[in-house]
Amino acid sequence: MNLPRFAATFSLLAVFCVTSQFAGAAENFNIDSAVQSAKTKSDHESVARYYEDAAEEARVKASEQQALLEEYENKGYLYGRNAEDMKARASAALHKYEKATQASNKEAALHRQLAAQLDDDSGKPDGKAFSVAK
Repeated sequence: MNLPRFAATFSLLAVFCVTSQFAGAAENFNIDSAVQSAKTKSDHESVARYYEDAAEEARVKASEQQALLEEYENKGYLYGRNAEDMKARASAALHKYEKATQASNKEAALHRQLAAQLDDDSGKPDGKAFSVAK
């Protein structure tokens, strides 16, 4: 009786392990090498999109931590002795995610600016971006 249950559990575990490896492939985007090798407009735009997505994820996590912090502050009596520790952890996480959001937005803006200065996908500067106004 336990053998069929064990077999079913094992097969589900095997399926989850296999699919999780493929799901992580999109997340394994090596941003460091992408930044180093970015030479064309589309390269810089893809790096900017990566940073914009990272900023959005950090913003969502920051709002979750803000909601937790408010919960702990308003209803600390529900959490007993742990309330102060939970507030401190939520506050630290909130600060960390806010800094990550700012840093990612700054990097995205930089790469958007670099992409705007490049002419199409040739990797050469656009003449208009460097012209002197008369």
